[in-house]
Amino acid sequence: MSAEMAIRAAVIAALREDAALMAVAHAVHDGEPARAATPYAHVGECLGSDWGGKDVEGRELRLTIGLTVAEEVPARLAGMMAWVEPALGAAAGRDGWRIVSARLLRSRVARAGGGAGAGWRAVMDYRLRVVREG
Repeated sequence: MSAEMAIRAAVIAALREDAALMAVAHAVHDGEPARAATPYAHVGECLGSDWGGKDVEGRELRLTIGLTVAEEVPARLAGMMAWVEPALGAAAGRDGWRIVSARLLRSRVARAGGGAGAGWRAVMDYRLRVVREG
């Protein structure tokens, strides 16, 4: 299995297993859902490039994680955003790939859909460096 697919599945599983996040989110979706009850999280696109060394097969992945709430103010997003990084750290290796580092590259918070009453969305872009085990 490709690093992109294996690590994406591992991150989704880790987010779903995070009790604090799941206490406030209805679900963690694989891809942004067309319709879903808020609040929810989703794992978006995953871009991969070569990374590694002479004796190490590795990939650098750019993974997007989104959070959506329906409130008039974005206060709930702060707590939800804080739980994402520990969940990434807890993500177990999968299908021969293991995360060796995870770093937040950028995040943004904005109205979901742009209109009043539409809720809020946070989008976080992470750089994950992964290596093939075995």
